[in-house]
Amino acid sequence: MTPRSARFLSVGVTAAILTATLAACSSSSSTAGGTTKSPIVIGASLSTTGSFSADGQAFKRGYQLWAHDQNKKGGLLGHKIVLKFLNDNSDPNTAVSNYQTLITVDHVNLTIGPFSSLLTAPSVTVTHRYGYALVEGAGGSPLVFSTKLNNVFDVSLPVAKSLQPLLSYLTSLPAGQRPKTAAYPTVNDLFTTFQTAYAQQVLSAAGIRTVYPAARLFQPEVAQYKGIADQVARTKADVVVLGSLDVPTVQAFTQAFVQQHYSPKVFVATAGPDQGAAYVKAVGGGNTDGVLVPNTSYLGAPDPVRNAMQAEYVGLYGGNTSSINADVYEAYSVGQVLTQAIEAAHSTSNAKIIAYLHSGATMTSVQGPVKFDAVGENILATPAVYQWQKGKYVFVLPSGVSGSVPIVYPKPAWGK
Repeated sequence: MTPRSARFLSVGVTAAILTATLAACSSSSSTAGGTTKSPIVIGASLSTTGSFSADGQAFKRGYQLWAHDQNKKGGLLGHKIVLKFLNDNSDPNTAVSNYQTLITVDHVNLTIGPFSSLLTAPSVTVTHRYGYALVEGAGGSPLVFSTKLNNVFDVSLPVAKSLQPLLSYLTSLPAGQRPKTAAYPTVNDLFTTFQTAYAQQVLSAAGIRTVYPAARLFQPEVAQYKGIADQVARTKADVVVLGSLDVPTVQAFTQAFVQQHYSPKVFVATAGPDQGAAYVKAVGGGNTDGVLVPNTSYLGAPDPVRNAMQAEYVGLYGGNTSSINADVYEAYSVGQVLTQAIEAAHSTSNAKIIAYLHSGATMTSVQGPVKFDAVGENILATPAVYQWQKGKYVFVLPSGVSGSVPIVYPKPAWGK
């Protein structure tokens, strides 16, 4: 057996032990008096197959890691946690059906969110119908909150203005350094369209000419990515704001740009470069340098819980902190916020959890502070931009904030 295969076998065995331990310790809990408390069952629809499968699997790991850690502390109000996942194959209708099944057939106590605004928006409606809170970490589109239902709570950053730190940086550059043209190729999805449209609005107002508009949407079909990427490459835009959902989209555009010998001064993707090792493997380590992606940033003092979670994750799955998918943090934060609500309410009643989350309380998470407004958006989430620099995933904007490093501009040429 080679050292490489031994390493991955070890990781797999460790992960299997974690899963087995979670399943075993989540089935019951003995009190001091010798009686057994029933577990608290928490259900989620996750995309473990289909176009969102990489994100769905990362979310599953984040949820499992939280449940494992919380069970080591005694679970929730002395009850062990059992997680129940149903695969939605990245389909909104299936997600709705899954939550209906989890609530009416499996009789779960609580529900937590799926991946993506596309699946979260209809899931809010079905969980609201049954009076369930839906704490989630990947449904930040304005359309998720447009119905103003009282049961949805997104622990992550509202997506519409997540590129703001980068836009502020670009528009503040001296005229001689400021980009002249920009392209906004965008996947037709609730997560992407608000971000790229806002970016185009801000940069256009600053005199940066649009050469490929955000309104020219394309469907998330891998077969057509290269043709669209080639069109963007021919514009020779200084800035490319790619409205992407996943690694395959960014991979296709990167490969097309490399083949066309086109390297924009700024290449930012709304999602994909934040997926750690999966992104690096897809595009090649030499093609990551200078690539940007927005995300929530933890801007407070060093967080021992975040540090411990990172160390635990790396111990289980290998790599380093740069290889951890951002979805893991989002899912773990969902669990943390749900825990704090239950402990504050002294109850797993969905009505009491909803009331507490609407109380204006400030909570903590590995993504930073959390406080919900009337529609369930996290008003304390801080937009930030990350960049890959020489193989490391680092926080660059806003500049001057503790933990940030200088942005590399313009982007270095593609590697080989």
